[in-house]
Amino acid sequence: MRPCEYDELDRVEDRMWWFAAMHANLIMATQRSTLDTLDLPILDAGCGTGGFLTRLAGISCNRPTIGLDLDLRACTRAAIKTAQPICAGSVNDLPFADDVLGLIFSADVLCHEGVNERRALQQFHRCLTRNGWLILNLPAYQWMLSQHDVAVSNIRRYTATGLRRLLEAVGFHPVYVTYWNSMLFPLMVITRKLIPGDHGVASDVKLYSRPVEIFCRAATAFEAALLRWGVRFPYGGSILATAVKEGDGRD
Repeated sequence: MRPCEYDELDRVEDRMWWFAAMHANLIMATQRSTLDTLDLPILDAGCGTGGFLTRLAGISCNRPTIGLDLDLRACTRAAIKTAQPICAGSVNDLPFADDVLGLIFSADVLCHEGVNERRALQQFHRCLTRNGWLILNLPAYQWMLSQHDVAVSNIRRYTATGLRRLLEAVGFHPVYVTYWNSMLFPLMVITRKLIPGDHGVASDVKLYSRPVEIFCRAATAFEAALLRWGVRFPYGGSILATAVKEGDGRD
């Protein structure tokens, strides 16, 4: 990314309905963890420019909160925005010792070009303490790959069943896996897969008109309320998952 594009990402991440919904769901997912019993640091693996990292202060309970990203420019922006410790590194080879983290968040990272999903999960498992927690957000359905994914460097999308199997293969115990962004999913299918025309390589991550923003926020807020009550959606544009480290899970 060019520096000006980081300015745009900061602006969008602070105001767009999708980021607000994802961040709220990630924090909600901690309610299913034993975070209060783990007096160890929290890692945002793939923190980008620090939008979600700024929200972690409210749940960190004075534990150190660390951001990690591969892009040095993103790390610089995150450090300025959050005043949290940020390190440059890859999820394929985390720069942390074994068993030192209590919780890892990773939002839409395993899906990226250049990320080895299995190796990254093994690194998460290695660095988490026993009974440590992993909270993931990932895009759903490989058949939904589109120009949006090209624009944001996604090369893979997931199903709930496939993600459970992937987590189990590495040694995690999946605790909660659900789709979300279900109410808006038909619109995603229409705009990304059914409307003809050459739209170029463009991301859906942008600011929308106020009526669209209000509608999307209302839809995802309603879903979030159902998620808090334990509802699991059978389909949607994204997947939210929590898993706990069990066994050693190392090859």
